[in-house]
Amino acid sequence: MPTLVSHPDEVKVVSRRFGMGATDIDKYVELDGYKAVQEAIAKGPEWIINEMKASGLRGRGGAGFPTGMKWSFVPKQSEKPKYVLVNGDESEPGTCKDHVLFLHDPHAVIEGTMIAGLAIGSKLGFIYLRGEYRYLLKIVEKAVADAYAKGFLGKNIFGTGVDFDVITQTGAGAYEVGEESALMESLEGKRGVPRIKPPFPAVVGLYGGPTVINNAETIANAPHILLMGGEAYAKLGSERNGGTRLFGISGHVERPGVYELPMGYSLRKAIYDVAGGIKDGKKLKAVVPGGSSCPVMLPEEIDVGLDFDQMGKAGTMLGSGGIVVLDETVSIVEFALRTIAFYQHESCGWCIPCREGTDWIKKTLTRVYNGGGNKKDVDNVQYLAENMLGRTFCPLGDAAAMPTIAFVKKFRKEFEDYIAGNKAGTPIITVEQLVGAH
Repeated sequence: MPTLVSHPDEVKVVSRRFGMGATDIDKYVELDGYKAVQEAIAKGPEWIINEMKASGLRGRGGAGFPTGMKWSFVPKQSEKPKYVLVNGDESEPGTCKDHVLFLHDPHAVIEGTMIAGLAIGSKLGFIYLRGEYRYLLKIVEKAVADAYAKGFLGKNIFGTGVDFDVITQTGAGAYEVGEESALMESLEGKRGVPRIKPPFPAVVGLYGGPTVINNAETIANAPHILLMGGEAYAKLGSERNGGTRLFGISGHVERPGVYELPMGYSLRKAIYDVAGGIKDGKKLKAVVPGGSSCPVMLPEEIDVGLDFDQMGKAGTMLGSGGIVVLDETVSIVEFALRTIAFYQHESCGWCIPCREGTDWIKKTLTRVYNGGGNKKDVDNVQYLAENMLGRTFCPLGDAAAMPTIAFVKKFRKEFEDYIAGNKAGTPIITVEQLVGAH
């Protein structure tokens, strides 16, 4: 089991059981486990949704949509069964938070799934893990089996007359299925490509039934919120951004790791205080603040709070909480190529702007990186990315376009230096290795 890191500024809510053996169901119960769901059964759906709304919890997968509001969109009456779908795909490069939840506190995800089910009137939840997380599947499956053995799942849970079942599933290793409609397609046994919206999942979702889809961290927060109260949870964060968040800080920092910090916490402090600053005393060159799809930030832009609204005003996104720190040795041209090569490889190929746009950007940046670029290439890359933006069936096209536009706008001189033969930074691997890896 990986060594857990910590810092005095952390506010441990969703991570409070980490390192305490909570994968064992008896230990989880000892640490207040499955109390929240029993209270939820007693007080009913309206109480659950009101507490979730009061908490200010917003989707931890990246979209930041208010969770309580999302749950309230599900129609109360439905001819078809309702479903809860937990998105544990976590394929965003730079993101490494959900795996620690499954590793250290899987019962919190199960209990949160049950609470979401009670809120919308569902009797069945699915926990969908990333394909590469098969090593976590045994942990989650054992937790589910133990919950059934205790009578916490299945028929007449806790002797209350309520029924609820949980099914686990892993994907096939596709980034695309992190998008909610592609996730449903994959779970139904089909190719993981997005659906056209509307209709939205809350009305027509999994198997055609009303469906709530939430990120694993979002769901794991639900039991804690009900136990401490929605208003108390909201006060831990910033305005309109309630509670805490798991941030995976990686790259060129002294103490990389997953830290739970209050929403609105300073990005500068997260890098220099929590993660110990730039490794080996080097200078900061850039920060990707929330996973690879988020526009890059310059050193002079990091005096900003880590919440959805403040990051949006700063011209980027909080995303999935993956903070990637880059020091002065990094070639932004290489980093941009690495990023677009990933998205080109992961594109499902359904829509032309994404399929062709990512491919042409990768080809152009490969030529620039390899020393064969020309002056028009930089403009062409920006033009291609801007014409992808907002023109694809799902957000993957935007995820590829937004960081590319930011790289070109903020580091244009570095791209031009490559073309002029004055390569900036220190390339880590050759372009053949780089592109071949994807």
